[in-house]
Amino acid sequence: MKKTKKEACRQCVVKRKGHTEDFDERKVYASVYAACASAHYEEMECEKIAEKLTKKIKRFIKSKKQAESSEIRRRIENELKKQDEELAFFYEQHLPNLKRL
Repeated sequence: MKKTKKEACRQCVVKRKGHTEDFDERKVYASVYAACASAHYEEMECEKIAEKLTKKIKRFIKSKKQAESSEIRRRIENELKKQDEELAFFYEQHLPNLKRL
């Protein structure tokens, strides 16, 4: 949900165009899961990786009032690169595909 300047959010994410949204862990989970599925990981492994990364990002967000979406994305990419370069590649390709919707 987009927020105006008068509305406050507890854990804000500053989006590319400058507006803020409440942090939604489902978005992190879904994008990581989609990358895993694209990289032909088994369903259980996709769930495990997505859950692990979501928990890490939630801990990071809790320590801040707001975070840039690009910073969250970079953190996820770095974690995925530690796991598998191909997996990180599929995650990185996720954003351009959203622009087509």
